[in-house]
Amino acid sequence: MGEYDEMCLEYFLANQSQLFDEKVAGNLEEAEEFLEDCMAVVCKNLKEVRAYFKEEGADIAQMSDDDLEDASEVFALPDGRYLVVEA
Repeated sequence: MGEYDEMCLEYFLANQSQLFDEKVAGNLEEAEEFLEDCMAVVCKNLKEVRAYFKEEGADIAQMSDDDLEDASEVFALPDGRYLVVEA
């Protein structure tokens, strides 16, 4: 697998409805292709998530860490990392 490990792919597959109204992936391979296509990033902590959004020009200055973690494009992985998917 590429940049996304199995945990990322399985978590995204199981929780994709957090961001999308209908399924965008039906299996791990489709999940990986989708994440690659939209250039999703894996961040090791919320500090990296915040840095990513700042780099992208998003106005997140007023957002608390809880707000950031609750954003629909931020998937909190079971191991403490974050998957950021911008559709």
